[in-house]
Amino acid sequence: MKDSSFLKTVKYNCDISDARDNGIYSICTLVLKLRNLYKWENGLEPWQEPDSPVFLDWIAAKEEYWETIQEKPLLQIPINGKNVDPFQLPKINGYLSSDNQVYGAGYGRSMKAVFFIAKVLEDRMVEGCPTLILGEEKARELSSPFAMLQDGVIYIRKEPLRFFFWDQIQEIKPSCKIAMQQALSCYGLIKDGCDLDRKKLIDVFDTIIDQELEIFIYHEVGESQKNSLDSDVLKKIISAFPASALELVARAVKDILADTHPKGLLGHILAREKKSSLGFYVSFLDGMRKLLCPEIIEASKQFWGNGDWSLIEKARLESRRKNGEIGTKFQDMCSRLDRGESSEEVRVWAEKNVLAPLGLHAPAREEGVT
Repeated sequence: MKDSSFLKTVKYNCDISDARDNGIYSICTLVLKLRNLYKWENGLEPWQEPDSPVFLDWIAAKEEYWETIQEKPLLQIPINGKNVDPFQLPKINGYLSSDNQVYGAGYGRSMKAVFFIAKVLEDRMVEGCPTLILGEEKARELSSPFAMLQDGVIYIRKEPLRFFFWDQIQEIKPSCKIAMQQALSCYGLIKDGCDLDRKKLIDVFDTIIDQELEIFIYHEVGESQKNSLDSDVLKKIISAFPASALELVARAVKDILADTHPKGLLGHILAREKKSSLGFYVSFLDGMRKLLCPEIIEASKQFWGNGDWSLIEKARLESRRKNGEIGTKFQDMCSRLDRGESSEEVRVWAEKNVLAPLGLHAPAREEGVT
């Protein structure tokens, strides 16, 4: 790193983001993210668990530190004696380019600020999208999304991806167990019919990451294509209804439309008939995404029995059609906001026309409360 003050400032902005917005997570999710942040800070592998008393003391110290900075503003980034806005990526990356490092900044779930600095391992062009595969990270915040699309560039962060994969494999829900077993069987990791060979998993873990990271690249390729719910629509929904059921549905619909685009994740899997990637994809579906694409889950159950890829293609098309219709409703919501309808009026319309048809109901509000 060229300048220690540069790195120190980026790390401080990561801390500010965590201090401000760690409350967007449930307690269980926050503990998981803190555990992985601790492992990263201390150079532990995903399968190496911290000593509990030490980890708990670290959490307590982290939370005390957050309390002292949560009201502080983000700092400008010092570059060659000048201060640069932390979201000015071209200027900052121009400064880092000779060191083979890349700086990332943006907004994630519930508009939590995301910052990182990582080493560039590989520079690809995928379906016309510049794609950077990133390795060792010098700075990161709590959420650490491992796949991002910014200004037409795809970023795949291998360090957070390794933690994600390990956690998903270890904590897979029973409803997704068959899909995960099918994926792991492709790597010879299931023994005695259903048991995971944990030692072998550690041995081949990075091979799995290298073989499967393309599914995340092609998710972002799908994001880059024309869909009925794009980033501009999503940003308006989040701004008007932050941390709401509408935000969760909108994010899930946007993801599914990216995955079901002909050039997206499922199109990539189908073109290569890659069973391991299908198994991982289905097992990673959770929460709202799982609710919104039951066709894909059901088709995969049949597929494991007969290997008929046409079932997956039919499910992809049907899921894209249904979620495209929901995406159009979100476009309508944005149009209503643009025409001057109040957030409350649009919320009422959305609860009736978006949430209710999905079997979702917003919590009752007292009269006069918005």
